[in-house]
Amino acid sequence: MWAHQIADAVKSGKISAKEVLQEYLERIQRLEPRVHAFLRLNPRAQAEAEAVEKRLEAGEALPLAGVPVAVKDNLCTRGLETTCASRILEGFVPPYDATVITRLRQAGAVVLGKTNLDEFAMGSSTEYSAFGPTRNPWDLERVPGGTSGGSAAAVAANLAPLALGTDTGGSVRQPAALCGVYGFKPTYGRISRYGVVAHASSLDQVGTMARSLEDLALLTDAISGPDALDATSLPLEPQFQRALTEPAELTVGIVREAFASGNSEGVSAACENFRQVLQRCGVRFVEVSVPSLRYALATYYLVDTSEISSNLARYDGTLYGLRIAGADVTETMMRSREAGLGPEVKRRILMGTFALSSGYYEAYYGKALRARAKLRADFDAAFARADVLLTPTSPTPAFRLGEKLSDPLSMYLADIDTVAVNLAGLPALSIPSGFEEGLPVGVQLMARPVQDERLFTLAKAFEDATEQAFLQVAPLS
Repeated sequence: MWAHQIADAVKSGKISAKEVLQEYLERIQRLEPRVHAFLRLNPRAQAEAEAVEKRLEAGEALPLAGVPVAVKDNLCTRGLETTCASRILEGFVPPYDATVITRLRQAGAVVLGKTNLDEFAMGSSTEYSAFGPTRNPWDLERVPGGTSGGSAAAVAANLAPLALGTDTGGSVRQPAALCGVYGFKPTYGRISRYGVVAHASSLDQVGTMARSLEDLALLTDAISGPDALDATSLPLEPQFQRALTEPAELTVGIVREAFASGNSEGVSAACENFRQVLQRCGVRFVEVSVPSLRYALATYYLVDTSEISSNLARYDGTLYGLRIAGADVTETMMRSREAGLGPEVKRRILMGTFALSSGYYEAYYGKALRARAKLRADFDAAFARADVLLTPTSPTPAFRLGEKLSDPLSMYLADIDTVAVNLAGLPALSIPSGFEEGLPVGVQLMARPVQDERLFTLAKAFEDATEQAFLQVAPLS
């Protein structure tokens, strides 16, 4: 069943929240050892399901009644360990819930468990987890993408009907494309960041994942909206389910630079099929240019690593997490960070510290900030000609496990189609749109800030026109 069907069945009494939970736990027990989507299950899930049934009996309106949701392990969950897939946070149990977790529970969802990720959400394949890689359910020898690879794999394998991830440079959208599910990154500020373990604060966003657009809209409506606990939160109420009923009378701009070279045949074919399907639905297409897109990846990795250098200074072995005692405070900090942080995290901290150093600040970080402003201006110019922009989500399908671990630059290039969205603060949606040699691929739609719902309107037109042909559960048994 789809998530919205589960909620309807629980509310009508056709099935209980406990029965739904048990079905998913049995599937996880059978398939999880092969996929490794989860770092841990929620030991209180059964009690949460029972509480949902009591709330329904009391007459509460619960849009996600009894729906199990997988949650990325960099979202704080009160009483449930939150590690960011890092040894340095192993054993850390937050004393509070992230706002999105609070809203899930208010809507009647059951937190199923915490999903795997690249350590501190740094990576593109979920291979940088300190607790082992997640495998793509479509091919267990390939990566699920990253950094929300555990969440994407859980939804693709139907280990959970819905999942939350975070998206700093494509970490919801890229794994969604590689696993054949929907992945949505909102306008910066539309979903609260309170309780998200900080990676790069000007880029981080919570995102949503589902196998159908109706499910995605249901989940996104439930967790979006203003939050007094997040100073960057926007005073906008969500209208994602309503957007599914709007006419797709929009103009789509095909971003020239994203199709210049580097895309696989299957990705190019999926984008072309997407265009043809929507053209038959009456959608107009034009070609647009975002000239500074060619500098987006370099700009991103300067901004990202600089903010990482600042944010991760707090993990010093003093207040929480791993502590390895030394002769003095400095040695304790050095020993704790050396043992507790993985190679990619260390690499990015060093890159960011260098970019922010007094002798190189203007040459690197200062220049990156100017390039970021130019990218925003170029997007504004493109949106003057189109309502929504189209690119691939990822230039290729999923690559093999271990293929890029020895080549960080090649790994960084996996995000080439997604990072610009975060730099510009735009909303974007990855849509399952085809297969290449049995592996899923996706297209990406982008909209102006706060016009997120337009993406759902267009995607619904495609989903309906293709009769949900690409919305499949990965063939695990």
